[in-house]
Amino acid sequence: MRRIRAAATGAVMLSLALTASACGGGSSTGGGSNDSPKELTYWASNQGAGIEIDKKVLQPELDKFEKQTGIKVKLEVVPWSDLLNRILTATTSGQGPDVLNIGNTWSASLQATGALLPWDEENFGRIGGRDRFVDSALASTGAEGQDPAAVPLYSMAYALYYNRQMFSDAGIDAPPATWDELIAAAKKLSGDGTWGLGMEGSNPAENIHHAFVFAKQHGADFFTADGKADFTNDGAVAAVKQYVDLMAKDKVIAPGNAEYAQNQSVSDFAKGRTAMLLWQSATANLKSQGMGEDDYGIAPVPVQSGTPGTGQQVNSMVAGINLAVFKNTDNLDGATKFVKFMTSDAEQKILNTAYSSIPPVKAAQEDPTFNTPANAVLKDTLAKSAVALPQVPDESQFETAVGTAVKELFADAAAGREVTTDSVKAALTKAQQQMPKK
Repeated sequence: MRRIRAAATGAVMLSLALTASACGGGSSTGGGSNDSPKELTYWASNQGAGIEIDKKVLQPELDKFEKQTGIKVKLEVVPWSDLLNRILTATTSGQGPDVLNIGNTWSASLQATGALLPWDEENFGRIGGRDRFVDSALASTGAEGQDPAAVPLYSMAYALYYNRQMFSDAGIDAPPATWDELIAAAKKLSGDGTWGLGMEGSNPAENIHHAFVFAKQHGADFFTADGKADFTNDGAVAAVKQYVDLMAKDKVIAPGNAEYAQNQSVSDFAKGRTAMLLWQSATANLKSQGMGEDDYGIAPVPVQSGTPGTGQQVNSMVAGINLAVFKNTDNLDGATKFVKFMTSDAEQKILNTAYSSIPPVKAAQEDPTFNTPANAVLKDTLAKSAVALPQVPDESQFETAVGTAVKELFADAAAGREVTTDSVKAALTKAQQQMPKK
């Protein structure tokens, strides 16, 4: 979600009121009528290094859409820290935008509200058909057996970014492939004001993405087969402890990173303060902060042993952004046209190039633009060793509860408090108690 990046996430608690500026173009009584055919409101997620960068990327494309259709799109770029809360408020108030970006991991949770337009065969037909999209992206659009709640827009995967010069200076010939190798390299690269690895301890979205992947590597999950929360199983506890131990035990992450929020770890990496970074589709973000593509390498995220693949060799969640429509929009026809435009082959090339993400549209993904070495790693990861987060109705609550638990554990590590298996299990027990009762 990013990411996003993304992909990311905000708090689940609903605010009590939605300000007028946030109401957008939807209608509490609309049902797909065409009363306002010349205007749409669009909430975009913050994909670039800043909101102003997103506006520079998106506004020319929205102007292009207006020229083609006569429909003006009012853009608001919403920070990830606010996006989920804003969406959930809109689903309960009945007042939201016409079209919006959602983290693909939220699809099933937002689908369960009933506020989003289902993408059945008829609606997919209006944008060229379901078969245009790659299967891995469609797997993160809602609960299995139901019509998707959204359409894939950007696909991403996590990778290990490493500073070539710092590796060379430390005498490290190749990027680490396993966690033991990662820790060994990070210790060698730490010192003299630099750190081996960067992360964002106060970013619940980043926390949950890594915790989920680590749990898969331990052969575990956070939900049972029937969708019940299971946060305290041995594998989940070991996964979270392994992640937090990078700061608490291994001491290869600066204690100050416990307070880092969105994009701060990317900035440190771009400025040479850290030697490695675990991030999703970071090329455009790094470029905007002055780091050239020759300055760093990109490799698969390490696994417990061996090489990335299926089963316990998972090394990324299926990251990405989906495009959804509020089904009470006053302009369903215009909203559908906008989704068709944003997922067209041409726009997919433009937008995914700008954000260094991978097009979830098959024809666009095959374009030579996306055959760079960096994209090869991401595409291979998405094809072979990435798994979608659980597509269950309580997924967004899970992200917030566990992501916040990990945030609090990093705060303990930064303060010098011991992080133990028992303290991790206690934090995850508290998180599980916050989940809706079945």
